[in-house]
Amino acid sequence: MARDGKRRAGRRTARESVTAPVAGGTARLEPDPDRPHAWALLLDEAPQSHVDLDDPARLAFPYQRRLGHAVDLVAPPGRPVHAVHLGGGALTLARYTAATRPRSTQQAVEADTELTRFVRAHLPWDRNARLRVRGADAREGLARIPDGWADLVIADVFAGARTPAHLTSTEFLAEVCRVLRPEGWYAANIADGPPLHHLRAQIATAAAVFAERCVLSDPAVLRGRRFGNSVLLGAAVPLPVDELTRRTAGDPHAGRVVHGRDLDDWTGGARPVTDATARPSPQPPPGTFG
Repeated sequence: MARDGKRRAGRRTARESVTAPVAGGTARLEPDPDRPHAWALLLDEAPQSHVDLDDPARLAFPYQRRLGHAVDLVAPPGRPVHAVHLGGGALTLARYTAATRPRSTQQAVEADTELTRFVRAHLPWDRNARLRVRGADAREGLARIPDGWADLVIADVFAGARTPAHLTSTEFLAEVCRVLRPEGWYAANIADGPPLHHLRAQIATAAAVFAERCVLSDPAVLRGRRFGNSVLLGAAVPLPVDELTRRTAGDPHAGRVVHGRDLDDWTGGARPVTDATARPSPQPPPGTFG
């Protein structure tokens, strides 16, 4: 009953923006003009995620759709999975997983507990979902998860529109591998722009840890024409590249999948990142979110 009341409260204000100070800055929920119960979450005016309370299986942002393809293909359709979400935000991908794979068990790690409270108050999620949200640094939270627990680890962590340095290294990915089952996947949202040094280094870092890798992205981003998001997948087992390619090409904002020799060639001479050499992802250029 309380959950239904909270949901109705959120819907009553669906046409009004809602803002609140959180640890990471100012959070704002902006109503989607095309959908009466859908919201975009912005942090200091940088878009973070999008949630449709009526249809949690709808992914509006292109990078979220690409992460959604990983959720869809990591296991046979409908089978429950164990998923870890590093970076909670509005819990868009956790909601998507719960909707498309009922009875899945999920853990989300979000350092900004004030942001989590803000989202919970205005965009409550189904209390029947097997979802636990931990208030912790992503790497510290990952260290608490048992060996071989996860089918999927999704990293979508930004602080001030940048991924923290300690979440970009081979040591971090070794911890991801510890948490993954042998057939599990790692999926990361990586933001970069020309000359794409960060993205290339992240691919090289994944190559030091994962036998199989591919990148899903907007062709304009891969050509270095603009700043944007790419999704990096890594696994110890072969990835379904053909199906990923088909789905990514069929998205409303069509993307491209790069893998194998083409990905190695595109990465060039980039070297893996370690804790000693790690830097945050680049700051988006002015006007990126304008």
